[in-house]
Amino acid sequence: MTPAAFLKLALSLPDAVQSAHHGSADIRVAGKIFASPADRKDGEAILKFTPEQQDIFCAAEPNVFKPVAGGWGAKGWTRLVVKNADAVTASSALRTAWRNVAPAKLKKAHPE
Repeated sequence: MTPAAFLKLALSLPDAVQSAHHGSADIRVAGKIFASPADRKDGEAILKFTPEQQDIFCAAEPNVFKPVAGGWGAKGWTRLVVKNADAVTASSALRTAWRNVAPAKLKKAHPE
């Protein structure tokens, strides 16, 4: 997957928009960040998982997912190495992160 393809996939989720926070690009739904574009070193994106989801994704595909260092990683924020991900994996991860922050009404309108 390319960074451009990842961003296109992220922005295809319901009500997803690209924004910025403290000078860094992010992707939001209802004003809440669920991901970042793959504009970091080595083409890494960041996803908003729960710690439990992070454990599952990282164990399943350690060459694709790794916790963010420090306290943010302990809260579930996870790096995704976009070049190592296929479209199915990236889509699943993005949908998971989206569902973690989307309002209940929006999730209900767009079930998994």
